[in-house]
Amino acid sequence: MAGSWDGSYDQGGQSDNSYHSERVHIEPIYDSFICPLTKQVMRNPVTLENGQTFEREAIEKWFTECKISGRRPVCPLTLRELRSTELNPSIALRNTIEEWNARNEAVQLDMARKSLSLNSLENDILQSLKYIMHLCQKSHSNKLVIRNAELIPMIINMLKSSSRQVRCKALETLRIVVEEDTENKEIMAEGDTVRTIVKFLSQEHSKEREEAVSLLYELSKSERLCEKIGSVNGAILIFMGLASSDSENVLTVENAERTLENLEKCENNVRQMADNGRLQPLLTLLLEGSQETKLSMAALLGELVLNNDLKVYVARTAGFSLINLMMSTSMQAREPALKALNQISSDEASSKILIEAGILPPLVKDLFIVGANQLPMRLKEVSATILANVVNSGHDFDSIPVGPNHLTLVSEEIIHNLLHLISNTGPAIGTKLLQVLVGLTSFPTTVSSVVSAIMSSGATISLVQFIDAPQRDLRVASIKLLLNLSPQMGQELASCLCGTSGQLGSLIRVITENVMPITEEQAAGVGLLAYLPERDSGLTRQMLEEGAFQLFISRIISIRRGETRGSRFMTPYFEGLVKVLARITFALSEDSGAARALCQEHNLASIFIDLLQCNGVDNIQMESAIALENLSQESKKLTKHPEFPAPGICSSIFPCISKSPDTTGLCKIHGGKCSLKEAFCILEGQAVERLVALLDHEKDEVVEASLAALSTLLEDEVNIDKGVQVLLDAEGVKPILDLLVEKRTDSLRRRAVWAVERLLRSEDITYEVSGNPNISTALVDAFQHGDFRTRQIAERALKHLDKIPNFSGIFPSIG
Repeated sequence: MAGSWDGSYDQGGQSDNSYHSERVHIEPIYDSFICPLTKQVMRNPVTLENGQTFEREAIEKWFTECKISGRRPVCPLTLRELRSTELNPSIALRNTIEEWNARNEAVQLDMARKSLSLNSLENDILQSLKYIMHLCQKSHSNKLVIRNAELIPMIINMLKSSSRQVRCKALETLRIVVEEDTENKEIMAEGDTVRTIVKFLSQEHSKEREEAVSLLYELSKSERLCEKIGSVNGAILIFMGLASSDSENVLTVENAERTLENLEKCENNVRQMADNGRLQPLLTLLLEGSQETKLSMAALLGELVLNNDLKVYVARTAGFSLINLMMSTSMQAREPALKALNQISSDEASSKILIEAGILPPLVKDLFIVGANQLPMRLKEVSATILANVVNSGHDFDSIPVGPNHLTLVSEEIIHNLLHLISNTGPAIGTKLLQVLVGLTSFPTTVSSVVSAIMSSGATISLVQFIDAPQRDLRVASIKLLLNLSPQMGQELASCLCGTSGQLGSLIRVITENVMPITEEQAAGVGLLAYLPERDSGLTRQMLEEGAFQLFISRIISIRRGETRGSRFMTPYFEGLVKVLARITFALSEDSGAARALCQEHNLASIFIDLLQCNGVDNIQMESAIALENLSQESKKLTKHPEFPAPGICSSIFPCISKSPDTTGLCKIHGGKCSLKEAFCILEGQAVERLVALLDHEKDEVVEASLAALSTLLEDEVNIDKGVQVLLDAEGVKPILDLLVEKRTDSLRRRAVWAVERLLRSEDITYEVSGNPNISTALVDAFQHGDFRTRQIAERALKHLDKIPNFSGIFPSIG
C-alpha cells in the first residue's frame, strides 16, 4: 500500500471520538488550517476584529460562555477585550481547506480501495473500512462517491474474510453505506449478497449476529430487498426466533421485530410468517386489506396447517369476517372463505367461537339451497365438512336457530333434509353429513330428537345399507352413527341387520378383519353389535349361522395371548367382543341347542372365568360375570345325575341293613357329575373365589354381576346348604353381608337381600348374624322401603333372625 495511515480522519472539523485511526496526506497540515480552540482542521473559519481566525461553532460557544459567566467578550488567544463579537467568514481560507481536504480524501480513498483485498493485512482492511464509514457519516453526498468508486462490492467481499473483526466491521460499514440511500441498497440486492448476510444470523458470535440484524433491518426498508430477504430459506424463521429471544440484547430483538414488520410488505413473506405461526400480518390484511387482498389472505389461510391454539386465535380474530365473506354473493369470495373456515373449524374450542359468530345459519343454507346461488358440489363438500367439525364441538344445538320458525339442527325438517342429501349425493358429501349426525347423536340432549326424526323418515334401512359401502370413511361414519342410535333403536336396527341384504355378514367381516392395529371401524362395529338387544333370539340365531361367535372367540383368545397389537381402540374393541360373545349365553334355552353346543365345544365357561381377571377393564369383568350367571343357571339341567338301583324287599323292611348310595365324585351343589366344559359348573371351574374377589370392586355394576353369578349357588333347584358352605369356604359370606349394609344401589340391595335371606337359612350363619345390629337394621330398612318383592324377602330374612314372629302353624287349618 502506497503511503501510510497516520493521524485523524477528521481533517475538516470536529473529530469523532470513536475514530482514533491514522491518516495519510499528500501535503502537510498548515497551522492556519487548525482552529486554536478545537485543535482540528476548520470547516467554517471566521475572523475576529483583531484578525484571529477560529472555527465558527467553537468561537460562538466561547462567546456564549463569556456572556453566561458575566465577563466581557475577549479573544481566546490574546485575552484582550473585544469591542465587537462580529464574525467575518474567511472564504478564501475555507476554499483552500476544502481543496486540501479533497486532495487528501482522494488519496485516502484510493488507498482504501487498494486495502480492500482479502490478501491485505487485517489492520489495513480495518482502517480502510473505518475511513469509508467516516466519509459516509461526514456527508451523505460521499455515499455517491463510494458507489461511483465501486467500493460496495469490495466491502461485500470482506464478508468472506477469515477475521471475525473484519467481518463485523464490514457488516457495520455496509449498514452506514446504505442508510437512507436507495441506490446503494439496490446494489446490495444483486447476486447472493443478501443470502450471505442472512447466514450471519446463525453465527454463534453475538457481535456478528447483531451487526447482521442491524444491516438487514436497514435493507428491509426497501421493498425489493424485502422480497430478497424473504426468499432466503429460513431467514424469516430465524428473525422470528430472534424477535422472541430472551438471550439476545434488547437492540437486536427490537431490530429483528422491526425487520419482520418491514418484511410484511411482501405477500410471500406474510405467507412464510403464517406458515411459521406468525399470523397477525395475514389477519391484518384479511381484515383491513382491499377485497382482492382479503380473498388472497383467506385463500392462504385455507392452505395453512395450524395448531389448535392458532385455530382459536384466528377464529377469535377473523372468524366473523370470514363468515361474512362466506355469505357473499360472489363465488370467488365464498370459496376461499369456506376453505379457511374448514381449516380453523377442526378444533373444538375454535368451533365454539365460530358458532357464537353465527356460522350455522349460512352453512345450513349453503347445503340445502338449490338454484342460481347454490354451491357447486366440491364446495358443498367443504360446507359439510365444516358443519361436521362444528357439530362435534359439543355445543347445545337444540337451542341455536339455523333457519326460519326457530328451526335447529335437530329439528325434524333439518334432519330429514340431511338424510335426503346423504342418500342423493356422492360418498364424499354423504360421509361428512353422516359425521354431522354422529356428532348430533353423541350428546344426550340431542340424540332423542335425531332418533325420532330418523324413525319418522323411514331411513333406518338406508343407513344400515351403508355398512356395505366400499368407501371406508363412509362405512365408518355409518357404523359410528348406528352405534350412537343403538341404545334407543336397538330392536329396529337388529331387525334391519337380520334382513336378507347381508349387512350383518358385512359387519362381522369388518369386526374380524385381520388388521393391525385395531381400527376405529372395528371398535365401532363390535360396539354396535354389543348394544343390540341381547335377548333378540333372531339376531343371535343369524349370528350363529354366520359363524360370528367362533370368530369372536378366536379374536378374544388372540388378545388374551398378546398376539393382537393394541391401539387406542383396543379396549372398546375387546369390551365389545366380550359383550357380544356373552349374548350367546342368553340363548342357552333355545330348542335347537345350537347355542349350548357352541358353548360346550369352545369351553366358553373357562374363557369367561379367565376374563374375570382382566383387572382395570370393568366392563369385561361385568359381562363375564353376567355370562357365568347364565351358564351356571344351566348347570342344574346339564349335570348328570347317577342312577341308583331300587332298594330290595329286605332293605325296605330293615333299612338298617341297606347300603347308602355311593356319591363319590358328585357335585355337592348340583348332586350329579359336573364339569366346567359340559355342564358349565362354576364350582368345578374354580370360579367362586374369583367372583368373591370381585364383590370388593369399586364399580357397582361389576359387584352386582358377580353377586348374581354367586347367587346361582343358592337357588331352589340346588343344594342350598352346600352352596352356603361353598361360600363360607371361599370367604364369600362376609362380603355379601357387607353389601347389604352398604346400601350402594337399589338393584344391588335387592340382590343382596335375596342372597342374605338364603344365607340365613343356615342356623350357624343366623346365630352369628343375630348379634350384628347392622344386618338387622339393613333388613328392616329393606322391609320398609324396598319394592314389593324385596319387602317379602326381607320379611323372611327377619323371621330367620326372630325379628318378626313366624305365625305359620299357629292357626288351625281351615277345611
